[in-house]
Amino acid sequence: MRWIELIRAALNRSAASSSSPRGAGGGGGGDSGRQKVHPVRDGGGVGELAREYRCVVSKQMVGILLTVWVRADLRRFVRRASVSCVGCGVMGCLGNKGAVSVRFWLHDTSFCFVCCHLASGGRDGDEAHRNADATEILARTSFPRGHALNLPHKILDHDRVILLGDLNYRISLPESKTRLLVERRDWRTLLENDQLRAEVSRGGGAFRGWSEGDIAFCPTYKYHPNSDNYYGGRAAAGGGRKGEKRRSPAWCDRILWRGAGLSQTRYDRFESRLSDHRPVRAVFTVEVDAPRNLNSLRSFFMSERFDRARSPAADRMLRKDDVNSARFAETL
Repeated sequence: MRWIELIRAALNRSAASSSSPRGAGGGGGGDSGRQKVHPVRDGGGVGELAREYRCVVSKQMVGILLTVWVRADLRRFVRRASVSCVGCGVMGCLGNKGAVSVRFWLHDTSFCFVCCHLASGGRDGDEAHRNADATEILARTSFPRGHALNLPHKILDHDRVILLGDLNYRISLPESKTRLLVERRDWRTLLENDQLRAEVSRGGGAFRGWSEGDIAFCPTYKYHPNSDNYYGGRAAAGGGRKGEKRRSPAWCDRILWRGAGLSQTRYDRFESRLSDHRPVRAVFTVEVDAPRNLNSLRSFFMSERFDRARSPAADRMLRKDDVNSARFAETL
């Protein structure tokens, strides 16, 4: 609930403040300007109805939290929201690894958002565990079909799918070479050896058929908290502790999508130093199917085609004087 309060306050700022995202701490390295989560204060600026955001659904499984928010003026067009959780952690079932998935309809288009935390590890062969987790999530995640509606049952059955989270895929290069290429900002060479890119592009890969935007930002893992220094690097704060595990930089935090009608307009990272990861963010434009004319639905219900198969419940609806097209659309 604490996170929900923070997200609501951030989304519902006045238009002036929300148009320029803020990050605490500036651009300096080290521990100067330590970041923290600021408390929510009552009476914060909330814009008009069209600018207000409302939470459609929120679900947490151990450390995975997925929340879906929608503009207030679109909320009445969101229907059939449901949640599915799959644990892939200890013994193949605990929720420290796995995914939380949320699906819903906006107008006549189905959406599915999947927040994942896949198996960790930077040793050779650890990517096979991540691939296995991804396969399990896609196979085991399921949603109710709905009574006589034949709704999408699996993640890939939906029209528009966005998958995000700590996918934990690493760069298949020696650590020393990886660090050198990061210093040179040679993203092309690093991405040619990125494990997730291989799974997206190769036939039979765990994410074959998915898309990801161009990456033009530094690897998001692993940092000293409240620092701009990678773990184990020469400039690490305090030089690192004796016996401390070294972590080769990697793009662990990713956003993928699948389905027609999705176009990504932004993909970057944000300089929040609260964690040993840097968060990533993406913006999409999305095509949504909607009834051409809600009044035409009322015409259909009043037509002979509907009359031949209508139910007693529909008869009761049609006898009411206050029935409108919006109610017909929701019933359909």
